[in-house]
Amino acid sequence: MTYYPKTFLLLGSLFLFCACTNRMSIDKLKDQISSKLAEQPGNFAVAFKDLSTGEMLLLNDQDFFHAASTMKTPVMIEVYKQAAAGRFSLNDSFALKNLFSSIVDNSAFSLNAHDDSDTTLYQHLGEKYSLYNLVYDMIIRSSNLATNMVIELVNAHNVTQTMRQLGADKIQVLRGVEDSKAFDKGLNNVTTANDLLVIYEKMAQGEIVDNASSQAMIKILLNQEFNDIIPARLPKDVKVAHKTGNISHVLHDSGIVFLPNGKKYVLVILSKNLQNEANAKKAMAEVSEMIYNYVITPRES
Repeated sequence: MTYYPKTFLLLGSLFLFCACTNRMSIDKLKDQISSKLAEQPGNFAVAFKDLSTGEMLLLNDQDFFHAASTMKTPVMIEVYKQAAAGRFSLNDSFALKNLFSSIVDNSAFSLNAHDDSDTTLYQHLGEKYSLYNLVYDMIIRSSNLATNMVIELVNAHNVTQTMRQLGADKIQVLRGVEDSKAFDKGLNNVTTANDLLVIYEKMAQGEIVDNASSQAMIKILLNQEFNDIIPARLPKDVKVAHKTGNISHVLHDSGIVFLPNGKKYVLVILSKNLQNEANAKKAMAEVSEMIYNYVITPRES
């Protein structure tokens, strides 16, 4: 029989206790988040990763959701990729238009300005607008008009292919916005919480196209004007580079959270089949706050 010194046994026990404490802490957080979201009728997914420690929390992260406007981040990524390849410059200008082709039969359709979160571009149809400004409006104001022009330029198939190259295996960008014929046939853009986590992590690490491109995209995302979910309950000195998405009964938010001490984490919160969107939005903002509090709370070591 082998005997171990009491000091060795004590240190081993303390190590196991601390390891279990840390592990149970993230499990307890997951339980609390699940309970919070269970109060709201609907389906939710959460994906969180602390980029300093690698610690993760995943809840329904592989479930499919209608991407809504979260797909605009993959579209922006494709723009920067093609610009880096020399296909065009972000300073190139394009005439604003409101006529697009359905992916079903190439028939023409137009967007309704009243259904767009950004109506300003419709007042300038025919005028030249830089590609950078189109991308900027697509992200910070979620302009559908800008989105459809940009997707027509870069091609939705290329967006999806780039997502696969980045390791996002389920995001699918098929089309622009308000293609009703495609919608009627179930041809929709889809995503998972895990795939959005993958692309935002790579962006945060400067690994999408190159570091300069990643930082340029983050700078745009930091100017997001819709801040009702991830940033809503966080301190003002916490910065969030993110993209939201919403359609009927669907609310999403996804991005990178930057803390004043230099730490950063990725957070994705998706939802569908909502019955009360205002209550769901509040609960999702509370989940973001719970994760923030978890990250800033010192751990025993």
